[in-house]
Amino acid sequence: MATVYSGCASVPSGIKPVTSFQPEKYLGCWYEVARMDHSFERHLTHVSATYTELPGGRIEVVNRGYDTKAGRWKEIRGKAKPAGDPETGSLLVSFFPPFSAGYHVFALDRQDYQWALVAGPNRKYLWVLSRRPSLSPSLKQKLYHLAAEAGYDTGSLISVPQTSSPGSD
Repeated sequence: MATVYSGCASVPSGIKPVTSFQPEKYLGCWYEVARMDHSFERHLTHVSATYTELPGGRIEVVNRGYDTKAGRWKEIRGKAKPAGDPETGSLLVSFFPPFSAGYHVFALDRQDYQWALVAGPNRKYLWVLSRRPSLSPSLKQKLYHLAAEAGYDTGSLISVPQTSSPGSD
């Protein structure tokens, strides 16, 4: 789930969003495998983000997760648009217009769009996403290694439970 703090698509230092990005292949459901901890996702498990095409090159974003503290599902809807060149993996995402924040895909399964590493507007935000609820240990290790090479403290990543029933984690 992404947050909104400013109106710019600032890219963390040293992060280079992917090029030859195909937004239409990025559409659909993504599962949050791991993330940096932050207040707007605290206590959430079974987190997913679904991206749906809207007219004019915009994208509807639906983030959903189970709040283990409240014992219920939470959902937030927003809109995204390319931050510049649509073939660069940078989006501006807004859940509370007119404010938006940068969402930067900096590592991606280019063939099938099955996994992605996403940076937020600064190094406090990192998401490991997958089309499936879990990743193989070797692929997860590879993605953590890519994140570390990009300068992220992967020891700060928390795994997001996806496999058991909500409320039993």
